[in-house]
Amino acid sequence: MTKVFIDGSQGTTGLRIFDRLSLREDIELITLKESERKDLSCRIKAINSSDITFLCLPDEAAIEAVSHADEKVKILDTSTAHRTNEQWIYGFPEVFENGLEKVKGSNRVAVPGCHASGYIALIKPLIDNGILSKDTLLTCHSVTGYSGGGKKMIAEYENPERDFLLDAPRQYGLTQQHKHLKEMRIITGTENLPIFCPIVSDFYSGMCVTVPLFKAQLKKGGIEDIKSIYKNKYQGPIVNFVDQTNEGGFISANGIKGKDSMQIFVLGNEDRILLIARYDNLGKGASGAALQCMNIMMGADITTGLDL
Repeated sequence: MTKVFIDGSQGTTGLRIFDRLSLREDIELITLKESERKDLSCRIKAINSSDITFLCLPDEAAIEAVSHADEKVKILDTSTAHRTNEQWIYGFPEVFENGLEKVKGSNRVAVPGCHASGYIALIKPLIDNGILSKDTLLTCHSVTGYSGGGKKMIAEYENPERDFLLDAPRQYGLTQQHKHLKEMRIITGTENLPIFCPIVSDFYSGMCVTVPLFKAQLKKGGIEDIKSIYKNKYQGPIVNFVDQTNEGGFISANGIKGKDSMQIFVLGNEDRILLIARYDNLGKGASGAALQCMNIMMGADITTGLDL
């Protein structure tokens, strides 16, 4: 029986992980009393009593927790703190060569950021296959549900007396300093940060990440070559290339809400190409990705406990 502790189980991601693990019979959950949740000594004891610990904490608290963790404890950090740390494995096995083996063999895995997951899934294979140059200047648009903003934003959107500005999509990250940008550049192997336009809208969960390309930006090949790369790379069970949409010329960001999978599309035409990743910001964009990595680390089937 694998002993698991969730440090920060009251946040949006932590609660989702807790709910999923509560249904499993191959997991023994270590829990703390309400009075112990923020007691560092109690948290450290729980971490070091576990086989696997999820950190669902702010960056500084995650770094502090890791500093007290035994090396033998497998840590899955959902914060930004360790995503570009070379001593940690980035927890998106589908995009790396031997990605499953890397996650399985590590005791320190950083769970990807929600927006970053879609961008990396789209761009890294094209860099690796020489379709895009590492110095290509890119733009990324990402539409997300409001649950990605955590409990505070959820309460704002679900307040009957909320501000009328929340009735329409809202772009943020306006200074181009979004916390996901660093991993978006480093993990894809690109030399430049993309122009990143995240947009939060009035639906609970779901995400649609789009990277537009002109054919002139490609070093070689065209739209069919890109489709072929994705088709060969993303064959499931979690990340899948999808040939076309069936939504009457639309693609909805909440099309697979509540799921832990990711869909990859190549739309547009030969001259102006749309690379699109659709998934749930709380699924493959957060807790689903963390649970997938936990399954790999403990040697379980990769889809155990996931909703695909």
